[in-house]
Amino acid sequence: MPRSWRRTMRAASVLASALLMLIVAGCAKKPAFPEPYTPPPSTLDLVSQHGELRVCSTGDYRPFTYRDPKTDRWSGIDIDMAGDMAQKLGVKLTIVPTTWANLAGDLSAQRCDIAMGGVSVTTSRAKIASYSDPYLMDGKAPITRCSSVSKFQNLDMIDRPGVRVVVNPGGTNNDFARSHLKKATIVPHPDNNTIFDQLLQGKADLMITDASETRYQSKQHPELCPVNPDKPLDFGPKAYLLPRGDVVFQQWVNEWLRLALGNGTYQRFAKPWTG
Repeated sequence: MPRSWRRTMRAASVLASALLMLIVAGCAKKPAFPEPYTPPPSTLDLVSQHGELRVCSTGDYRPFTYRDPKTDRWSGIDIDMAGDMAQKLGVKLTIVPTTWANLAGDLSAQRCDIAMGGVSVTTSRAKIASYSDPYLMDGKAPITRCSSVSKFQNLDMIDRPGVRVVVNPGGTNNDFARSHLKKATIVPHPDNNTIFDQLLQGKADLMITDASETRYQSKQHPELCPVNPDKPLDFGPKAYLLPRGDVVFQQWVNEWLRLALGNGTYQRFAKPWTG
């Protein structure tokens, strides 16, 4: 066999061996699997880590939430409930002021961990947030000067030309009025803490708000009377607004709420306001 031919055969053998080694190494390499999914931490964990429960509240909706403009002190049924929640979590409570127009957005932007203060359940809020179980069944009812109760017994009697209905912008009261009233005049008033003065001063004829608020305000202002608060114009349960998709925190809040309703905690906080 010629020497050149032997050299060619040796080179071919070396090349074949190298290729075989590459093939074996490639076959021995473990396949790459994607990293397992790690869910984001729950608000429940973050609250414990930070040692703080941040609660968004409007401070303008008694008996649930009120912020005294002179002392900056917060009070109300849901403010007390927030304090109880923070205590059960072993953290401090921080109230984050918000408005009805920004309530769901502030929660979605993580400016707070939960929103409390007479929050009505609505499908629009449910698009960007979750709810706890309801703690109060409520609905919209008119409140007016006691001398005018007979004039506003139902929506047909309210929705007439010349009737002035005062509303606070950004909340469900405003949404209800604009959705149901086409002939009456809607009068916006920006301060929900002074909105009932508009009725007392004759600047508006009535307001449509939650039946629970009509009962409370009629006790504060004997000149004002709720209209059929036991037969509200719609169905609007109250619940706490929670971060969307955080099932762990939602389950904890529901368990805490169930206990608070069952052991009398909620009723104890409500009694000074509702009697």
